[in-house]
Amino acid sequence: MPTRPLPRAPYRPLRRRAVVAALAAASLAGLMTGPARAGGDGGDGRQRSVDRELQHGLRALVDTPGGPPGAIAVLTVDGRSEVYRAGTAELGTERPPRTTDHMRIASVAKAFSGAVALHLADSGRVSLDDTLGRWLPRLPAAWHRVTVGQLLNHTSGLPDYTEDPAFIAEFAADPRRRFDSRELLRYVSGDPLRFRPGSAYRYSNSDNIAVALVAEAATGTPYERLLAEIVYRPLGLGSTSLPQGYRLPEPYLHGYDVDPPNRPQDISTALGASGVWASGGIVSTPGELGAFIRAWAGGRDLGPRTRRRQLTFVAGSSEPAGPGRNEAGLALFAYRTRCGTVYGHTGNFPGYTQLAAATKDGERSLTVSLTSQVNSVTNPRLLATLRGLQEDFVCRLLDRRKPSRA
Repeated sequence: MPTRPLPRAPYRPLRRRAVVAALAAASLAGLMTGPARAGGDGGDGRQRSVDRELQHGLRALVDTPGGPPGAIAVLTVDGRSEVYRAGTAELGTERPPRTTDHMRIASVAKAFSGAVALHLADSGRVSLDDTLGRWLPRLPAAWHRVTVGQLLNHTSGLPDYTEDPAFIAEFAADPRRRFDSRELLRYVSGDPLRFRPGSAYRYSNSDNIAVALVAEAATGTPYERLLAEIVYRPLGLGSTSLPQGYRLPEPYLHGYDVDPPNRPQDISTALGASGVWASGGIVSTPGELGAFIRAWAGGRDLGPRTRRRQLTFVAGSSEPAGPGRNEAGLALFAYRTRCGTVYGHTGNFPGYTQLAAATKDGERSLTVSLTSQVNSVTNPRLLATLRGLQEDFVCRLLDRRKPSRA
């Protein structure tokens, strides 16, 4: 979330109030550390050369005009992690981004709602072929034939509530507004389907709101509790949550509105999460996000039939696009790169851009987190650079080929 950047109007007034503090922000030059490995350095000369090139690429991304103030990439293989950092976790300090820093994971939250839905399907409480008409009969009759599976791979045709003028206007008027998360679909309840369900692909934030509502209807349990029972506790994700408000747990990666020639403006807590909820409201850390994506991409605790459905792909890109060629499965994208395929999800939200991906066996993972929003609308050139760097990190993860750039 969102498919397009939310309007700048909500936080433009904040820029004026923050200008004095922004003038004191430290330069990012030199705020860079090399990869840190759990358990020692290790690796041969070739690996160290690749490490240096990856670190150089991450620092170059931060140093690019309009680039994020901070970035962190975490590669984990067989329980051992390499951490690459550039920039700072907060302008005006020299604190580097850390794997335990909280952050908004944006649309990677859709993978969490997918995990809830597929585990409910595995236990027989929901079928991926169940319709909205069965579980949510109060939704428009034209939507009733949409299935859970179509919601999860964005072939439902549901109109996207985040593109609705009334929603945008209310959000712009009060970015910290407390929306009723379970009523977000009312903004588009009078709109027709975009296409016949199952006939096309189009990314929609409405899909995962509907998934969460189906999960609640099928179980009689709040979605937040389902996340805790099905995802957080089994994986030991003690720092992951789905808040309603605008505050972030300490410590956190500060997210910025980067709009040259203005100074970056801290918007970490400028926007509330209730208006994105199951489509993009989760807060986690780089370390815990990696643990989740290894389990989700690896099909942990999913039966063979459900796993086959999860890994059935159609042409479609995540938002923003991830590395390589993108294909859409059930709340999981295949990123087919020059070095091999990884599975995961991307996301962007004002102040943050995310990639979380892992191998099919769940043994290797990669997360790349930026402290600004980068997508095809806000900064298409930077997105192209980011996707190339993400692919270099995938190659390092798979240990297939050195990065393509010096």
